[in-house]
Amino acid sequence: MATPRFYIDVPLQTGVEVELPAGVASHCSRVLRLKENAPLILFNGQGGEFRARLLSVEKRRVTALLEEWSGREAESPLRVQIAQGVSKGERMDYTVQKAVELGVYGITPIITERTVVNLKGERAEKRRIHWQGVVVAACEQSGRNKVPAVESLVHFKQWISQPRQGLKLVLHHRAAQALQTMAPPEEGVTLLIGPEGGLSEQEIMLAEQAGFVSVCLGPRVLRTETAALTILSLLQLLWGDF
Repeated sequence: MATPRFYIDVPLQTGVEVELPAGVASHCSRVLRLKENAPLILFNGQGGEFRARLLSVEKRRVTALLEEWSGREAESPLRVQIAQGVSKGERMDYTVQKAVELGVYGITPIITERTVVNLKGERAEKRRIHWQGVVVAACEQSGRNKVPAVESLVHFKQWISQPRQGLKLVLHHRAAQALQTMAPPEEGVTLLIGPEGGLSEQEIMLAEQAGFVSVCLGPRVLRTETAALTILSLLQLLWGDF
């Protein structure tokens, strides 16, 4: 079995004993059934990771000793920010999870004309926290030591009015431009993807007016989660670390 990896949001330092947070402790003791002296890897999103071993595994308390720091990173040289139209339930979770595995730098969930999920106020913040948890789990699984942030939900018109640098792309199945014909970006990529049903014609027009280039991923219409993962894979293949 591969050495378990866990994110813990506490300061880490070689030679220090740490108490694992309740969720991580429960996973170690009840799910994985790890015993004292079992190896694990801990990281806190500040870069690098620590090899550690369990010192004690009790019902309500699990501690570990940080033994060795490694500067290993798995970040892509291509910084991709994805603005994803919020989709239903598991589709959005899947998109967030796989985007992290594919090296995305940050995620902004946006509310568009065709977004069918009604998220406001406290409910919206709860979903953002849930998606951030999906990000953490994906980092633990994929070997990433830096945790992408899920930004607060924002409406499309507010988001599109904000200035941003680098190459700006919007997916549109009727676009004529292909990704492979573009020059490599110098300052990263901002990627705009619609929800189920895609972006409206007005939203595409506003995006193009804001400097976004419409790109097509072939003759077939892709689901929102398929489109996101396909273009992220292409970006990593063309200009990233695939």
